[in-house]
Parts: sequence; C-alpha cells; structure tokens
Amino acid sequence: MNSLSGDQQQRSSPANGGWDFLTNHAHVLICVAHDPGIRLRDIAAAVGITERAAHRILSQLVEEGYVLRERRGRRNLYTVVPELPLRHPLVEEREVGDLLELLIGSTRPVAGARGGHG
Repeated sequence: MNSLSGDQQQRSSPANGGWDFLTNHAHVLICVAHDPGIRLRDIAAAVGITERAAHRILSQLVEEGYVLRERRGRRNLYTVVPELPLRHPLVEEREVGDLLELLIGSTRPVAGARGGHG
C-alpha cells in the first residue's frame, strides 16, 4: 500500500503542468526517507514514473551512497545517508539531510511508516 496521500500523488502527476521544482531522484529520495520499507511499485506510483525507472533511480542513489539498501526477507529496507552533499554546484555546500528537513520536516522515517515490517 502506498504511504503517500492521494493529494500528494495527485500533485506529483506530470499532467499538472509538465514540470516540477524537484527531479525524480529527489522525489524517490523523499519516498524512501518517508517510508524505509516502501516498495518500488509504491515509489513509482507516488512519483508518477514506471517501476523500471524507480528501480533505476533507486539503484543510482544506492550506487552513489545516498541510500543504503538492506535485504529483510523478501523486502528491502532503505536508509537515507543525510550527511552527504547535494550534487549540483549551486548547492554542493548543503547536505541531503538539509533538503529532506526542508521538504518533509525530518531525515527520520515518519511514525507509522512500514519500515520494512511484513
């Protein structure tokens, strides 16, 4: 089940103007920070991309060290590494955790998120 509200999903739809202030990488990162046990299909639905694209983006975030992936049974548990710098030269002095704090209010998972259970 998707952990983001219907309103959040609706606002993330590309049909609402065709552009956004954040990249799909940032949206995927937000999903993982919000719910460490989130499934790829739920990330894809929330961001408005295919599961294949969600997998590619999440794999890139893992390869670059921004997200840690831990296997728990048949599921994955993801952990954002908040102290890593943002990649663009305009904001490279800021950390991922700064962005998440601004956007979701915390770098810690939201209470009630699955967190890899089940």
